[in-house]
Amino acid sequence: MSRFIDGMPLAQAQALLQARVACVAEEWEVPLQEGLGLVASRPVAAPTPLPAFARSTVDGYAVHSCDTFGAEEGSPALLALDGEVLMGREETVPLPAGAARQMPTGGMLPPGADAVVMVEQCEVVDHATLLVWKRVAPGENVVQAGEDVPAGHPLLAAGRRIRPEDIGLLSACGVRSVFVRAPLRVGILSTGDELVAEDRPLQPGEIRDSNRPMLSALLREAGAVAVDYGIVRDAASALSAALAQAVQACQLVLLSGGSSMGLRDYAAPAIDSLGAPGVIIHGLAIKPGRPTIVGFAGAVPVFGLPGHPAAAMTVFRLLVAPVMRLLSGEREGSPLLLPARLTRNVASAPGRDDFVSVRLVQRTDGLWAEPVFGRSGLLSVMTEADGVLHIPSASGGRYGGEWVQVAVYRLEQIRRDEEGEQKR
Repeated sequence: MSRFIDGMPLAQAQALLQARVACVAEEWEVPLQEGLGLVASRPVAAPTPLPAFARSTVDGYAVHSCDTFGAEEGSPALLALDGEVLMGREETVPLPAGAARQMPTGGMLPPGADAVVMVEQCEVVDHATLLVWKRVAPGENVVQAGEDVPAGHPLLAAGRRIRPEDIGLLSACGVRSVFVRAPLRVGILSTGDELVAEDRPLQPGEIRDSNRPMLSALLREAGAVAVDYGIVRDAASALSAALAQAVQACQLVLLSGGSSMGLRDYAAPAIDSLGAPGVIIHGLAIKPGRPTIVGFAGAVPVFGLPGHPAAAMTVFRLLVAPVMRLLSGEREGSPLLLPARLTRNVASAPGRDDFVSVRLVQRTDGLWAEPVFGRSGLLSVMTEADGVLHIPSASGGRYGGEWVQVAVYRLEQIRRDEEGEQKR
């Protein structure tokens, strides 16, 4: 009897993989700019406060706030002009009581001053006198030293993928290099006598291999290095030899196709041939993605993904992506969850987790999730969808109008459903 018949529950499979996988990525020290998109392997703390000195947030005049007490439009405070603060220059001369010093935005606050009056709230009477029309409080229009980031404050946690804004903050604090995890090397191969590469003309009965390019793109998007081992014919010896080559050179291997619920299940024997422990998951209680195989060649995870692209992408996001995060030491990266209301009923079979592709539609009464249905293997379903709705195994489905959580993988543009609004 096929081991696919029942299928392992998704939560059990996820827990099993989490218990078996640990970080294996090599640690590098790289210049800060080269750390973009990589996972930090060590935490980084601020070596100095940011800003390093108290500075003005507006163009105006540095003052002692007590000198502006009672100032208002009908009764301005009269202050003596005391020079000008220059950008990029250290201010060492204290500001005398009853005086005001001209300030540029970002300039260093003079010693003794505790506030800045906006230039719009002042009037220069002559070269020596300033009228202030508004009282200012201590600290007004001033960023204090260390107010943004105190010295020693955590800037970057270990396990975080470095973003452009992290580069900006680290650079502002004087950090010049970071310790990161090297990108994972992930081998990809497809199997199937019917498959041909995208640059070859099709013969009757053949189909172009779309899974390898799709998986390669998913890997690059996740910051990994995709190593392409091409298309392998449906032969046990050829598949075993190709997998053996891949697990020697890579930290993770993805096999597309070769797993089925019928007699032509080449993936499981090939993975078992690599050595212990071999196959540990043979079939998942999910749709799409039931004919999924997961095994290990020593410490190297090997995934046998379904041949249908939508199923392969679903399994990649549910199982492969979390395993990649564990292998690279990443502690973040879960998809964005957005609340939306279903546009129609969605049925589900109890006992399995269903994942339904949806497009997001913005209406005047909020965000709606519109299921995108299609026959198994249709590629257009993936390109039309913005995210996925998870229907747990204990549920029998979801009703139209019900609020649900959508795992969003694409949010460039939420559609506005003008036609739907007219119908409502």
